[in-house]
Amino acid sequence: MKVLVAVKRVVDYNVKVRVKSDNTGVDIANVKMSMNPFDEIAVEEAMRLKEKGVVTEVVAVSCGVTQCQETLRTAMAIGADRAILVETSEELQPLAVAKLLKALVDKEQPGLVILGKQAIDDDCNQTGQMLAALCDLPQATFASKVEVADGKASVTREVDGGLETLSVSLPAIITTDLRLNEPRYVTLPNIMKAKKKQLDVFKPEDLGVNVTGHIKTLKVVEPPKRSAGIMVPDVATLVAKLKNEAKVIA
Repeated sequence: MKVLVAVKRVVDYNVKVRVKSDNTGVDIANVKMSMNPFDEIAVEEAMRLKEKGVVTEVVAVSCGVTQCQETLRTAMAIGADRAILVETSEELQPLAVAKLLKALVDKEQPGLVILGKQAIDDDCNQTGQMLAALCDLPQATFASKVEVADGKASVTREVDGGLETLSVSLPAIITTDLRLNEPRYVTLPNIMKAKKKQLDVFKPEDLGVNVTGHIKTLKVVEPPKRSAGIMVPDVATLVAKLKNEAKVIA
């Protein structure tokens, strides 16, 4: 069985994000970029399925600028067998990404597609669901445990009230949650091997997909700065401040 894993290049989660002076977006000039953490979990899960003998080939896919090749090389260093980049300088919105992935699903015919449940840059949490709708495939989102056997995937997913276990027939779409696994460290020998693995590059027009956006970002602003806390000498002073200054108690 072939597994398609979608990965996204985002600002590293350790970086303090800065907003551009004209409020048009986030400043990514000279900022460290890395693989979206949820997608890293998706790649790790695909590798674990391969190590169990359930999966025979893992294909990493990314959509975006040329530098996304670095993210795909990281996925191949984790263990993906080959990679596909849909290269475009356009700002890609979730629907456009879902359409591109749908074209690749039609082309590659994978038995399973695994994505991170959301990207940490836009927090949209839409691509996996849109892809399932476009492909008319069953979906299981927010997976915290995945087992594949007999042409079905048993997926334990996190919901507000606890855990829910679904059985979906393959092919299917699965989106990963944080508690699904702990991604492995990438070793130097595997980084060197990844440089020799196959990486195919397509343009959206090669796949017959129009990536024109339908949503316009009007303004991006930082959250308001919080004032520093203060120390009070006793409970009576605290109560007085809560009553008279904060006005949170009567």
